[in-house]
Amino acid sequence: MLETLQQTDEQLLLFLNGFHTPFWDSFMWTFTAKLTWIPMYAAILYVLLKNFRPSISIVTVIAIALTITYADQVCATLIRPLVERMRPSNPNNPISEFVHIVNGKRGGRYGFPSCHAANSFALAFFLMFLFKNRFLTLFILFWAALNSYSRIYIGVHYPGDLAMGMLVGFSGALLLYALFRYCLRVPKIAGFLKYDIPEKFFIEHQRKIPHIQWIIYIGLLTMAFIVFHSLFYS
Repeated sequence: MLETLQQTDEQLLLFLNGFHTPFWDSFMWTFTAKLTWIPMYAAILYVLLKNFRPSISIVTVIAIALTITYADQVCATLIRPLVERMRPSNPNNPISEFVHIVNGKRGGRYGFPSCHAANSFALAFFLMFLFKNRFLTLFILFWAALNSYSRIYIGVHYPGDLAMGMLVGFSGALLLYALFRYCLRVPKIAGFLKYDIPEKFFIEHQRKIPHIQWIIYIGLLTMAFIVFHSLFYS
């Protein structure tokens, strides 16, 4: 059973990794870079500060940071050393000679699960739970999925690595968001943070949050920048 799953994973990798052009090499390389998305992260902070008092915004940022840290560390320090599944790009992996890599990047030795996928989906699911906005949910899940696929495209992960990473990210978001909500319901914590109107309307009653569209706008503008950059520098 396990061998069949591994063979299917390898075949799917070779299929998805096989569509290459200079444009998409540049696009995926830029898309997967962490610094590329600083403007979108800044937009998330902007929305928090525009709608919540500073104390609530800081706690929310801490909760998001802990969610991503949980996802990253569960993958990197807990599961990877136990599973020890080599990346497809690892020169010691027989499949590596059939895998297209971009700009010579091969990553570390092991790749199951994908920290990139775990972190991206951890952020996406936390924002989905927090804002409960249909359009933002569609956009941020698309962003996380494309960010994850870029890891297959550049040859450093199997599809199974991404699927497991997504599950780790979801579990982290679910756990930390539940803890976040619980803490806000503790009277002493709520009093210290001055958790009251309007935060309760937004977080507890799922009201429409103003300015949330800026996360989508900045994200789409960043994608447009990646497209133009790839057209002229591929």
